[in-house]
Amino acid sequence: MDRRTYLKTGTGLLAGGLVAGCTGGSGGDSTETATEGGDSMTESTTEAETTESVVPSTVTIGSDIPYRPFEYETTSGELTGFDVEIAEAVFKSQLGAEYEFQATSFDSIIPSLNSNNFRVIMSAMTINETRDQKVDFSDPYFTAYQTVIVRKGGSISSKSDLKGHPVGVQKGTTGANAAEELKSEFDGDLTLKKYDQINGAFQALINGQVDAVINDNTVNAGFANERDDVVFIEGEGVAAESDQEAPPYLTLTIENYGIAFREDDDTFRQRVNEALAAIKENGTYDEIYSKYFAG
Repeated sequence: MDRRTYLKTGTGLLAGGLVAGCTGGSGGDSTETATEGGDSMTESTTEAETTESVVPSTVTIGSDIPYRPFEYETTSGELTGFDVEIAEAVFKSQLGAEYEFQATSFDSIIPSLNSNNFRVIMSAMTINETRDQKVDFSDPYFTAYQTVIVRKGGSISSKSDLKGHPVGVQKGTTGANAAEELKSEFDGDLTLKKYDQINGAFQALINGQVDAVINDNTVNAGFANERDDVVFIEGEGVAAESDQEAPPYLTLTIENYGIAFREDDDTFRQRVNEALAAIKENGTYDEIYSKYFAG
């Protein structure tokens, strides 16, 4: 299955374009009765109010930043990344709204959404049953895999070699869940060290405080590709077993990312799904994907 079949980042704010909000209406012929003119005005006003309530003038987006390549800041402080550009394509280009990202810890991001701190979550968030009980998701827009990176030249070269070693993960993520499952597979013989942000786990790996990091493949790849002392554990995993087009390294899970909404936001969610479908159809999605991911 090609990842491109799915429509797929904190300090710093990023704003998009203005809402396209005006709804025109005819003043009517001079022979219209007062009642007919009033009905026309009411219908026009109701339509405008409905549009306003469905698509806000500014869409606030909760996100755990940094999480390269999905959401991160450049050296000049500009927020960028795959999720950021998808947000621009969806909210600004398709829906005509401004948007801004709000930095939020990932392990508290769903409660923050449900407390009305922002309108949606875009944070490389995997759709799963546990989260789906608390939020509603858009159609999937990216496929990812949980993977394992280690220090090059060490004693770990396969999944079984991880047994008895300390492994770094980010709190509240599906990477942490995958590590818990691996710990169970090893009858508890795996030490998990959990960090507030993935960069903490990466630094622990370099410092020798953990011997591996379990995390999304594209984020692990972004880190490993910048260094010559970090590599993926190789081997076939669940992607190969499910007859998917598997990446050339061990995969512990197959996951789909979605935009998360509060459960009472169905109409706005539908508009976003339509926008995701549109950017896939018109080639915008593939352009953004190619910018951040090889292949």
